[in-house]
Amino acid sequence: MNSYPDNKNFEKESQDINLKQLFEQYAFYWKWFLFSVIASLIVAFIYLRYADKIYNVTAKILLQDENKATGELAGLSELSNLTGSSPASAFVMDQIDVMKSRRIFRKVVDQNKLNISYVNKGNVKSTELLETQSPLRLVLLEPNNSALDSINFSISLKPKGNGKYDLDLGQKEIHDYTFGQKIPSPLGTIMILPQGKRSVESEIGISYVPINITVDGLLRGVQITPNKEKQSYVVNYSMNSGNIEKAELILNSIIDQYNKDVTDDKTKISKATTQFIDSRLELISQNLSDADSKVAEYKDRNNLVDMSSEAQMYMQNATDNERKLVEYQTQLRLAEMMGSAVNSNTGSLLPTNLGLEDQSIQGSVKSYNDLVLERDDLLKSATPDNPVVQNLNKSINELGATLRSSLNNYRQGLQSNVNSLQSQKNKFEGKLNQLPNQERGFKDISREQQIVESLYLFLLQKREETEIKASATPAILKVVDEAYGSKIPVSPRKPFVLLGALVVGFLIPFAILYLKFLLDNKLHSRKDIEEKFNAPILGEIPSSDDPIVKDNDRSSLAEAFRILRTNISFMLGAKKDSAVIFVTSTTSGEGKSFVSTNMSRILAMSGKKVLLIGADIRSPKVLDYLGLSHLQHTNIGITQYLINPDMPVDNIIIRKPAPYDFDIIYSGYIAPNPAELLMNGHFKEVIDYGRENYDYVIVDTAPVSLVTDTLLISEFTDLTVYVARANYLDKRLLNVPKELYEDGKLKNMAVVLNDVDFARGYGYGYGYGYGYGYVDSSSVSIRAKLKKQFKKLFNKK
Repeated sequence: MNSYPDNKNFEKESQDINLKQLFEQYAFYWKWFLFSVIASLIVAFIYLRYADKIYNVTAKILLQDENKATGELAGLSELSNLTGSSPASAFVMDQIDVMKSRRIFRKVVDQNKLNISYVNKGNVKSTELLETQSPLRLVLLEPNNSALDSINFSISLKPKGNGKYDLDLGQKEIHDYTFGQKIPSPLGTIMILPQGKRSVESEIGISYVPINITVDGLLRGVQITPNKEKQSYVVNYSMNSGNIEKAELILNSIIDQYNKDVTDDKTKISKATTQFIDSRLELISQNLSDADSKVAEYKDRNNLVDMSSEAQMYMQNATDNERKLVEYQTQLRLAEMMGSAVNSNTGSLLPTNLGLEDQSIQGSVKSYNDLVLERDDLLKSATPDNPVVQNLNKSINELGATLRSSLNNYRQGLQSNVNSLQSQKNKFEGKLNQLPNQERGFKDISREQQIVESLYLFLLQKREETEIKASATPAILKVVDEAYGSKIPVSPRKPFVLLGALVVGFLIPFAILYLKFLLDNKLHSRKDIEEKFNAPILGEIPSSDDPIVKDNDRSSLAEAFRILRTNISFMLGAKKDSAVIFVTSTTSGEGKSFVSTNMSRILAMSGKKVLLIGADIRSPKVLDYLGLSHLQHTNIGITQYLINPDMPVDNIIIRKPAPYDFDIIYSGYIAPNPAELLMNGHFKEVIDYGRENYDYVIVDTAPVSLVTDTLLISEFTDLTVYVARANYLDKRLLNVPKELYEDGKLKNMAVVLNDVDFARGYGYGYGYGYGYGYVDSSSVSIRAKLKKQFKKLFNKK
């Protein structure tokens, strides 16, 4: 039970070590990160300086719906909104479709000449100008040229001084151009004229784009959306542009053109209604004049001054009947007049609001006029043979036929009511038979006069209403907010760009290092060995510039070999006699000679008698590491002894060459048959001599993966120190020591990891001697250096 917490603590400690190691691996390349971040920030600042800034421009209007429901109808409208259908939202969406129509946008482009753009070209970036801001303008002398709808054209004008300019027309250049000269171009004859008192100080670019293409661009760039509330009549305009003034001009122009378009439609209907009423008033006034003449003539002829009291009494009962009869006869005359207007109509607008009480007829007249307006507006840019125009004509004719049928039915109903009232009237007239014939004749004439007079007064009233409505046209919309562009760009956003540059500057070296580490197959730490096989690891030798440990050396290298000396003692156990230690490696260059010489040096410092044998007779390096290369010319080596074993072993021993306190047998000259020499059995005599006269015999042998020399003499060792060099040996070659260890081919094998760079975060990162005694500055990790610098900084403060 007690082992579980220990296991957890060990796993936690291992995880912390791995994280620290990973951090130190990347922290070693801190200069890469610093340079990358600085470079990314510089690029970001340059981009922010010269990138085209995009601003958001918005506007807001409130639509005025003349047919908006009020009172109880407004309540019904709110109830209908609960079912998902909203008259307000439908009205707003219909008007938005009108606002976003190509017809409106084309008017905006035509009015502001948005298809012609002016650009002030700088050394790095260019600035777009409105025509009113440009010091010059392009004039098309052939505005009806058919090529204008299909050609993109650009001009570049460079000032030369003295009022002279160079023109670049793409395929043609004009030198010493002056303003006002006519220029032949694909657009026809054009001319460039100065504008205002501004002078041309830099290169100006002028571009012409067909109107339809410009309209397409505006349709994509301008956003027109309703409010989120379904009952709202507010419409929002939005546009992103690099030129705030241009975007404000576009949005305000769209609002103005829409307002003008709707107002013009209402004005056309009012004018058509007024003209119809005037024509009818001219006829009715003549009829009224005739009726008045008849009344005056009748009174003169019959000497009538006033109605008798008796006639008034009898007529009292017939008053209501007469009033209704007059109303129906008035409606009948209005229906006949409207029928006459419909029958004689040739596709033009019909009068509205004449006073007909039938609402379906009024609705049909309004629909008829809407179709006529739509067709007339389409005919401005299309021919009568256009399929859309023909479809509209067909719809107009069908609606006219429906309207005529409705009027006929309405007249028949009115006539039926008039006949009924007329019969009622005959009943009352039976009671008037006793009245004088003169009185009855006068009533007939007077009745005709009343009908004509009421119709005349009614038309006068309608004309006045129409004129008042036309002269006091209510606002179609209310501008809540005119177009306004914030000076804070929506793109590029400085905080996001700088943050992105910071992240990218950090990620670039991180990604490079990650790939570097991912593709790196080199051995780096003892963890790589432990993952491969379970051989004991005697220690880790740090990287060092010194090839040999010095006297009284307290560097990290010396401490590492002292730890190695202690671990070797544990591996050998309590031996009374001397010990033979073989030092080998997988390939050459892994530092086995370096380990052999320094291990001999450390063992000798502890007072032990040590013999160092250079048994790598193929590539000897022992004397080179010790700086004793000159001794090979005055001494014989082990190769000569193996060839001539009759000589004493003492003859090949170099006794404690200064400044070292151990003996050496160097390899001798390179023989052509080193394997055979090691197999002849005389190498055992050298080992036996060493066991008899020394505490430790250190044998520097050949690499095991290249030759078989070490395996041939492996039986003579007590401990095999297998050297693996970090950042040098391919991890795939760890299969060689793994096989040797598992098969027992190398006796009592243990591994030493050489040339570990603790500053790069490999190994466990502690270093040797760190925090205790003298420490070589080269062995201190980046983390320790940074910690030390921070301490100095805070101590100063």
